[in-house]
Amino acid sequence: MMIEMKKIKLFIGIAAWLAVSTCCSTDPFADWGTETESGQPVLPDGTDTSDGGSGSFDGTGTLFDFEVVIDDTDMSGDDIDETIVADKDNENYDDFIENSEFSSTVEIAYSGTSATVISNVEGVDISQDGAHVVVTSTVKKVEYILSGVTTDGSFKVYSDNKFKLTLNGVNIVNPSGAAINIQSGKRVFVVSPDGTENTLVDGSSYVLTDGEDMKGCFFSEGQLIFSGGGKLRVTGNYKHGICSDDYVRFRQGSRVTVVGAVKDGIHVNDAVVIGGGILNITATDDGIQCEKGPISVTGGRTTVITTGNAVYEDSDISSSSCINGGTTFAMTAGTVLLKSSGSAGKGLNCDGEIYLYGGTLRVVTTGKQYVYGRLDSSAKGIKSKSSLTIESGTIWVRATGGEGSEGIESKNVMTINGGDIAVYAYDDCLNASNNITINGGSVYCYSTGNDGVDSNGTLTITGGTVVASGTASPEDGFDCDQNTFKITGGTVLGIGGGTSTPTANSCTQRSVIYGGSGSAGQYIGIQSSDGTNLMTYMIPRTYQQMTLLFSSPQLENGSYTIYTGGSVTDGSSFYGLYTGAIYDGGTQAATFTANSMVTQIGSASGGGNPGGGGGPGGGPGGWVITAGLAIKTCPLSILFAESG
Repeated sequence: MMIEMKKIKLFIGIAAWLAVSTCCSTDPFADWGTETESGQPVLPDGTDTSDGGSGSFDGTGTLFDFEVVIDDTDMSGDDIDETIVADKDNENYDDFIENSEFSSTVEIAYSGTSATVISNVEGVDISQDGAHVVVTSTVKKVEYILSGVTTDGSFKVYSDNKFKLTLNGVNIVNPSGAAINIQSGKRVFVVSPDGTENTLVDGSSYVLTDGEDMKGCFFSEGQLIFSGGGKLRVTGNYKHGICSDDYVRFRQGSRVTVVGAVKDGIHVNDAVVIGGGILNITATDDGIQCEKGPISVTGGRTTVITTGNAVYEDSDISSSSCINGGTTFAMTAGTVLLKSSGSAGKGLNCDGEIYLYGGTLRVVTTGKQYVYGRLDSSAKGIKSKSSLTIESGTIWVRATGGEGSEGIESKNVMTINGGDIAVYAYDDCLNASNNITINGGSVYCYSTGNDGVDSNGTLTITGGTVVASGTASPEDGFDCDQNTFKITGGTVLGIGGGTSTPTANSCTQRSVIYGGSGSAGQYIGIQSSDGTNLMTYMIPRTYQQMTLLFSSPQLENGSYTIYTGGSVTDGSSFYGLYTGAIYDGGTQAATFTANSMVTQIGSASGGGNPGGGGGPGGGPGGWVITAGLAIKTCPLSILFAESG
């Protein structure tokens, strides 16, 4: 009975080289501050982002300063219209209260430490101890209406059938247990009527009944379906805020806030379905935890803030996530805003596959790396323990917690087919264990301490616009070790201390790799022999050794000139990469002829000679293959081992 929605239909050779890196400084990240005094990049219009700004909950700030805050204001009609399922054969039919009838009512009015019960329903037995009310029901079609205020009360239900629970302006505080405790595996329709405000608060310790559990302030053994335009505020002082041993669904118009929770804001066993409404969660541990089912978002605005630090327990490190678990995570519409500030905290952390098909997703993580003995865990913006697919939507990720803080990570394959994706991270912005494929969309990556795009397997780009900025050598704009780097389409720009070299015999689109130096805010351009601008780009930080990779369908067999400096007028910018702009006044830095699939010019640092025939070998700071080892060299020959 668990909504076959437990099966919710959700649209649905790592290289054999050992990399031994070298650098030209004992601190490979010593040049961070060369971007601005704060270490943030220069914006495409030349603006210093160090002053930041408060940003806003809806991401109207910049990638570098947007904030995530709890917001309870109306959505002003922005919620996605909900389709009420009328087909009885549809697996979601029973989740819509419109398809059920509740003809009998039981009214419970709380007042201080007592409660008044009005009921003439045969088959409903009620007992009470002060304001602690216990219902035992064997009949169908019953609605329970709660109202009033109690500082020492509760509502507990044993029921053989589904029922409707109307929160009609009720405030329940239970110092010794759950405020609402549903010991029934049946579906519960939780309705907060328009204009009502409802509050549930539990105690910091529980008096438990043998053979029963109640793991949160609002606890149910069965399914919870939230609807109605009124407000529900829940505080979990003992463990979780809202907990179901089955699944929860939030419908359009619902307004639920978990004010705080010692453990998880929402904890479920089988599934979480966010179909609309406003869902706000503040929790110490996970914001939303799903043990073994899917998580789906098809509308509404969900905001989650977690603050808990990582801990060592059960021989492993456990950290807090805004959204955690789930066999899959799928988002098609709506807005999801996530912020994790604890050590090793995660934004979206899924046990299985992640599918992003639309909507707006904003993630901020600020926690530092957590180390226990030889174990460590780091913050991640978005992490899939399986594969990750982005089809559409707007996704911003900022992960600034230091060592290991990555933007978007897949432990298998990452595929980007569309969408607007921007990542600002200390460590890798995009990282995948087996493969990264970009077929479309607009992708921006800015790392303050590592690679822009890092695949531990192959890297393929067939379309879209990709701008990837890594830090100084030995870090790269694009890094795929010694594996195949295939470019067959799209506009591709990578900048860093080095780059992996596109695999010539796998590419169908030409690339140029230029090595030199560059200063933050300086323009660099590529023009054809007839004066056509192929590339105009503002360098985001200062590089003593700069390696720039550029690939475009416009780069054909012919002669080109690289200019630096100058000015730009008109046009539009995608994080410093201009289109339709007028570039002039630059100084000629180099010329080249693109008569091969990969052309290298200047003192460039290559990220390796990929298997299957790469481009030209790297110059100073490049990769060489010696005795089966991939070694980055530098004039000072200061060697150190680096994993990943």
